[in-house]
Amino acid sequence: MTTSDTASTLRIALSSLPDGTFHGGRPEPEEVYLPPSHHRALAPNASVVIGMRGAGKTFWWSALQAPAVRRMLATRRRPVLFPENTAMGEDAEIAIGFGVAPQPRSYPGKDVLSGLLANGNEPRLVWRTVVSWHLAPDRHPLRRCADWSERVAFVVRNQEIVDRMLHDRDSDLARRGVYAILLFDALDRSADDWRTMTRLTRGLLQVALDLRAYQRIRAKVFLRSDQAAESRAFDFPDASKLQSSSAELTWPSRELYGLLWHCLARGRGRSVLDIPIDQDDRGAADLPASFAVSRGFIADEAAQRRCFHGLTGPWMGPDRRRGIPYVWIPNHLGDASQRVSPRPFLTALRAAAEDTEARYPDHDHALHYNSIKHGVREASRFRVAEMREDYPWVERVLSPLKGSSVPCRFRDITDRWQSDGVLVRLPGDLEGDDVRLPPSRFEEGPDGVRKDLEALGVFDRMLDDRVNIPDVFRVAYGIGRRGGVKPVQ
Repeated sequence: MTTSDTASTLRIALSSLPDGTFHGGRPEPEEVYLPPSHHRALAPNASVVIGMRGAGKTFWWSALQAPAVRRMLATRRRPVLFPENTAMGEDAEIAIGFGVAPQPRSYPGKDVLSGLLANGNEPRLVWRTVVSWHLAPDRHPLRRCADWSERVAFVVRNQEIVDRMLHDRDSDLARRGVYAILLFDALDRSADDWRTMTRLTRGLLQVALDLRAYQRIRAKVFLRSDQAAESRAFDFPDASKLQSSSAELTWPSRELYGLLWHCLARGRGRSVLDIPIDQDDRGAADLPASFAVSRGFIADEAAQRRCFHGLTGPWMGPDRRRGIPYVWIPNHLGDASQRVSPRPFLTALRAAAEDTEARYPDHDHALHYNSIKHGVREASRFRVAEMREDYPWVERVLSPLKGSSVPCRFRDITDRWQSDGVLVRLPGDLEGDDVRLPPSRFEEGPDGVRKDLEALGVFDRMLDDRVNIPDVFRVAYGIGRRGGVKPVQ
């Protein structure tokens, strides 16, 4: 049990946790926390990296652009990154093929892509042009083309010249022992509808497969889980070679807590928490100051639980019947596939610290169990806001369920949709939004929308075919569940 002063210090440290939102700026080496499950995703030969919203796709897309971060990851005393070739370090040639912010000199934006496709250009050749543009020497004729339309036309007309250029660049890269990596992220921003986005994704994946014939030229494509699950994106010969070598960004509970210790060790929490630091992972002496929380400690969930319960106490209430905080928090933040991303996790803990300070300032632990429940409600709001940004239609089909309870029959849900005219109005409602991806199976009716919600982890199909909704979505939409966290009113 902590003293009152220690609890207050830890509360301040927890209130300063980052919000987990990353907008594309390049991170500093000391900001990087590397779960073992992400090692494979960062290796050069992982051409497809899959992750749910907030799993770290844009973070790593940005981090790999930072020479200092690449160098740190590739030169640690205990090398775990890029095991087949540590040369993907500071000297790697990194280019942006598509990303979170418009960069018309680096890649065509959504409207330009739309125009290129409307003019009959194949998506594969559009992306091949982007790759070739970045790899072409300064005096190559492709570099003299004024815009993307002219560049695509050049590649279409001069396939053999482009082939020779790529071969020569690969030979030069191999001689120097470095990689050229083209990074692609945020492909949901490449189109306003599933059909076009899937065509573009499939064309890019074809190019990524083509590049694997070279020794040192690679594409790394970051895809959301629902994009990767879209079978039409991988509907081309030998796509299985990409799928079999793909990597998924996952966050087991022990790694979420590992991230927490990493954040606290960077701030005031390190002075009052006995967080083991792995001396072997400090990196080279001439690197910026960095550290790693001991992997042995993170792998020992019993040790992590003891440390975390030093912040919270052992139970989620006055006795053991209410649950154990270390387990309770991830369980209530997971989607239907039990996936939790860092953003809602850190949001819940930060909000819990702020609420404890406001309502229980003399509590002898940093976090009060009632405040943890408040934090989960705040994290639910945050997760729903994320979903609203990516899938505005989810808001329209879940809002009519307010006041209902789950688990329930799917028929009970469709009755509400029908009485409110939700699906009838949905196409017209979406026309007023800046919608990128409406329901991909909307033409299948209610069952299609159910499948989409299941793919997003919002609906959980139970063995008896009833529908359950995880707390992280249920709470914010005012949907009840017996014994669950109270919904937002």
